[in-house]
Amino acid sequence: MAKKLYVGGLSFQTTEDTLRDSFAQAGSVVSAVIIMDKFSGRSKGFGFVEMETDEQAQAAIDMWNDKELDGRTVKVNEARPLEERPPRRDNYSSGGRDSRGGYGGNSRY
Repeated sequence: MAKKLYVGGLSFQTTEDTLRDSFAQAGSVVSAVIIMDKFSGRSKGFGFVEMETDEQAQAAIDMWNDKELDGRTVKVNEARPLEERPPRRDNYSSGGRDSRGGYGGNSRY
Protein backbone atom coordinates (compact mmCIF):
# COMPACT_ATOMS: atom_id res chain seq x y z
CA MET A 1 0.00 0.00 0.00
CA ALA A 2 1.32 3.46 -0.90
CA LYS A 3 2.44 5.80 1.87
CA LYS A 4 2.40 9.59 1.59
CA LEU A 5 5.30 11.64 2.94
CA TYR A 6 5.42 15.33 3.84
CA VAL A 7 8.52 17.15 2.56
CA GLY A 8 9.09 20.59 4.10
CA GLY A 9 11.75 23.25 3.70
CA LEU A 10 11.97 22.92 -0.08
CA SER A 11 13.86 25.45 -2.14
CA PHE A 12 11.67 27.63 -4.34
CA GLN A 13 13.73 26.29 -7.27
CA THR A 14 12.87 22.63 -6.56
CA THR A 15 10.56 21.16 -9.19
CA GLU A 16 8.25 18.17 -9.00
CA ASP A 17 10.58 16.32 -11.38
CA THR A 18 13.56 17.02 -9.09
CA LEU A 19 11.55 15.83 -6.09
CA ARG A 20 10.43 12.66 -7.91
CA ASP A 21 13.96 11.85 -9.15
CA SER A 22 15.52 12.45 -5.72
CA PHE A 23 13.05 10.24 -3.87
CA ALA A 24 13.25 7.54 -6.56
CA GLN A 25 16.68 6.72 -5.10
CA ALA A 26 14.78 5.16 -2.16
CA GLY A 27 12.21 3.25 -4.23
CA SER A 28 9.19 3.60 -6.52
CA VAL A 29 7.56 7.02 -6.41
CA VAL A 30 3.81 6.95 -7.04
CA SER A 31 3.43 10.75 -7.07
CA ALA A 32 5.35 13.91 -6.22
CA VAL A 33 3.57 17.23 -5.74
CA ILE A 34 4.84 20.65 -4.69
CA ILE A 35 2.17 22.89 -3.18
CA MET A 36 1.89 26.20 -5.01
CA ASP A 37 0.43 29.52 -3.86
CA LYS A 38 -2.74 30.07 -5.86
CA PHE A 39 -2.19 33.82 -6.19
CA SER A 40 1.53 34.10 -6.96
CA GLY A 41 2.01 30.69 -8.57
CA ARG A 42 5.17 30.28 -6.49
CA SER A 43 6.06 27.25 -4.38
CA LYS A 44 4.97 27.36 -0.75
CA GLY A 45 8.16 25.48 0.16
CA PHE A 46 6.60 22.10 0.90
CA GLY A 47 5.15 19.15 -0.91
CA PHE A 48 4.17 15.51 -0.75
CA VAL A 49 5.77 12.37 -2.14
CA GLU A 50 3.87 9.10 -2.25
CA MET A 51 6.02 5.99 -2.13
CA GLU A 52 4.82 2.57 -3.30
CA THR A 53 5.42 0.66 -0.03
CA ASP A 54 5.85 1.39 3.65
CA GLU A 55 9.42 0.09 3.47
CA GLN A 56 10.31 2.43 0.62
CA ALA A 57 8.68 5.32 2.50
CA GLN A 58 10.84 4.59 5.55
CA ALA A 59 13.92 4.34 3.33
CA ALA A 60 13.07 7.76 1.84
CA ILE A 61 12.66 9.26 5.33
CA ASP A 62 16.00 7.80 6.38
CA MET A 63 17.66 9.02 3.18
CA TRP A 64 16.28 12.59 3.02
CA ASN A 65 15.19 13.79 6.49
CA ASP A 66 17.51 16.60 7.65
CA LYS A 67 19.51 16.31 4.41
CA GLU A 68 20.22 18.93 1.75
CA LEU A 69 18.17 19.10 -1.43
CA ASP A 70 18.75 22.00 -3.86
CA GLY A 71 20.68 23.92 -1.22
CA ARG A 72 18.08 23.62 1.57
CA THR A 73 17.82 21.19 4.50
CA VAL A 74 14.50 19.40 4.14
CA LYS A 75 12.28 17.73 6.71
CA VAL A 76 10.66 14.47 5.67
CA ASN A 77 8.09 12.56 7.70
CA GLU A 78 4.89 10.61 7.29
CA ALA A 79 2.06 12.88 6.16
CA ARG A 80 -0.79 13.33 8.61
CA PRO A 81 -4.44 13.62 7.55
CA LEU A 82 -5.80 17.14 7.16
CA GLU A 83 -7.31 18.24 10.48
CA GLU A 84 -10.72 19.86 10.78
CA ARG A 85 -10.36 23.59 11.20
CA PRO A 86 -12.91 26.14 12.34
CA PRO A 87 -14.46 28.24 9.57
CA ARG A 88 -12.34 31.22 8.56
CA ARG A 89 -13.65 34.71 9.02
CA ASP A 90 -13.74 36.77 5.88
CA ASN A 91 -14.35 40.39 4.96
CA TYR A 92 -18.06 39.76 4.64
CA SER A 93 -18.69 38.62 8.21
CA SER A 94 -20.27 40.99 10.70
CA GLY A 95 -17.11 41.25 12.78
CA GLY A 96 -19.07 40.84 15.99
CA ARG A 97 -21.31 43.84 15.36
CA ASP A 98 -25.05 43.77 15.56
CA SER A 99 -26.44 42.09 12.45
CA ARG A 100 -28.64 45.16 11.80
CA GLY A 101 -25.52 47.15 10.95
CA GLY A 102 -24.31 50.39 12.45
CA TYR A 103 -22.33 50.90 15.58
CA GLY A 104 -25.02 51.45 18.18
CA GLY A 105 -26.03 54.85 19.48
CA ASN A 106 -29.43 56.50 19.57
CA SER A 107 -32.21 54.02 18.90
CA ARG A 108 -34.80 56.69 17.96
CA TYR A 109 -33.73 56.79 14.32
